[in-house]
Formats: sequence, structure tokens, C-alpha cells
Amino acid sequence: MNELSVLSFDIDGTLEIGDPPGIVPIALVRRAQQLGFVVGSCSDRPLSFQAAMWERLEVVADFTVLKHRLADLKSRFGAAAYYHVGDTDVDEHMATLAGFRFLRADRAAHQAWGPELFGG
Repeated sequence: MNELSVLSFDIDGTLEIGDPPGIVPIALVRRAQQLGFVVGSCSDRPLSFQAAMWERLEVVADFTVLKHRLADLKSRFGAAAYYHVGDTDVDEHMATLAGFRFLRADRAAHQAWGPELFGG
């Protein structure tokens, strides 16, 4: 049985380094990697921007993808679960279309993610 899980992050309004900053700390991204998640970004930002961002943060991302190509990750990574973390209705719409579980990056919704997602 495949236990691999993909965790995709929007940047702006989601990650703490976004413009505007979001609630998701880079430490959480690193923790997800330590737990074995396939981790990367899915944004309207160009792929070159996304790659440079991860490099600057010294995070080896497993992928960068444009928001409208989120579904492409399913063919790249045969996983048991797919998650997309974002802050807008557009993020939710794109995640749903791609067959990902959407996790809203706001303080109230964060409580509902549950500690089991990140093992703590």
C-alpha cells in the first residue's frame, strides 16, 4: 500500500514569506518533509520564482507547479493522499478540480487540520 502523501503550498497569503505573508511557517514545511511528505509549491508565481524562493530558504522542494497545473502532480507522484494549502477561494477551486484535499490557511481553519496531519 502506498503511504506517500503530497503537500502543496500556495505562496502569497499562505506561507509566512509570501506577499502578503501567510500563517504557514517555513518550519512547518520542513517538518512535513521530515515526516516524509512530498512537498512543494503551487502558485501563480512563475516556476523560476518558486524555485529561487525554495533555494533561498534552503528547502529542497520536490516540485514547483503553476496553479492551473496542480492536477499534473497526480501523474508525477502516485500518492495515497494529496493536499493543497492555500488562502483563497481560487486555491480551493483549483485544489478541488485537481482532486486534492484543500486546507485553508487561516487561523480558524488551522485548528481543524488536526495534529495527525503533521504528527504533533
